[in-house]
Amino acid sequence: MKVQCLGHKRACPIIQRFWYVCLVACAVFSPVSAWSINPSELQTLQLFYENDLFGGTDEYYTNAFQITWLSKDLGRYEDDNRLPKWSIPLIKSIPFSGNPASVHNVGVIFGQQIYTPSDTQITTLVEKDRPYAGFLYGGLALHSKTRFKLDTLEIVVGVVGPASKAEAVQNTVHDLRDIPTAKGWDNQLENEPAVRLSWQRKWRLHNMKLFDVLDYDLISRAGLTLGNVRTSTSAGGEIRFGYHIPQDFGSDVIRAGAGISAPVIEGSKSGITSLGAHVFVSSQVEAVLHDIFLDGNTWQNSPSVEKKPLVADLSIGASFSINMFKLTYRHLFRTEQFDGQKKGHTIGSLTLAVSF
Repeated sequence: MKVQCLGHKRACPIIQRFWYVCLVACAVFSPVSAWSINPSELQTLQLFYENDLFGGTDEYYTNAFQITWLSKDLGRYEDDNRLPKWSIPLIKSIPFSGNPASVHNVGVIFGQQIYTPSDTQITTLVEKDRPYAGFLYGGLALHSKTRFKLDTLEIVVGVVGPASKAEAVQNTVHDLRDIPTAKGWDNQLENEPAVRLSWQRKWRLHNMKLFDVLDYDLISRAGLTLGNVRTSTSAGGEIRFGYHIPQDFGSDVIRAGAGISAPVIEGSKSGITSLGAHVFVSSQVEAVLHDIFLDGNTWQNSPSVEKKPLVADLSIGASFSINMFKLTYRHLFRTEQFDGQKKGHTIGSLTLAVSF
């Protein structure tokens, strides 16, 4: 099988390797008989990878990965014995946590994000351009869902600055791939403890069967984020169209609320492999009050730029499901985020979800 790359030549090996690995995994682990396990009894591991090389650039929000582990469906949060007992009273005080009609999931998150200016070969500070910055973090996500509504509360703690090891990760990968390393990391943001508290709600507004074979649904979302990493509010939506669309709340990029997924398609008949595929279009508008990666460090002098108060995303993508695997690719365009930015930014996002 030959994969032809029409985009940036540096992105092609990434795309090829990812698809080859996923195809091999599906071939090895996916039986030809029905996948009869109830999806609610399965845990899910999601791997996110985002990079602007898919859009033919190497700048701004340049690379990120996130690993998310999700528990099986829980009747109550205390049914997950991995949550410390002292946390249960705090969790019960959350408005949506005690809804008897809801099903719950507990998620554990680990990730890293890397930001650079447009010219990474200059060793001195690049004025009026996005500062170098890295963010290394871990966190806990509490999901509460019904058939038509999902609430997510996410608590993330980490570090921004040299302790995030963003310079080492980026330049090691560039060395291995024979790409020029970034030369200006001495000008990155200073070390700062990072805290981000986020809430997001998603609604499955409408779904319909078309021609007894294809599915269509519409999902909307709204959210609020607080902390020294980011303070913002957002709203958006997603339209999906395809065959056997999972009964979840859509795909997502690395942001609060990402992580609810259903690789296993519910309602599969005996003797039939669980297969599904769909395309989607998604958009979001975000009002940003604070962004440490643009505004600079909270308590120390550091590089900064004048951010835009409103940012919009528009993306298209496709998702493929087979038994316990769900593979999603999204091509996202983001409007300018700061004064002096040459143009909007294009990002590619790959997500592999595996239930077990």
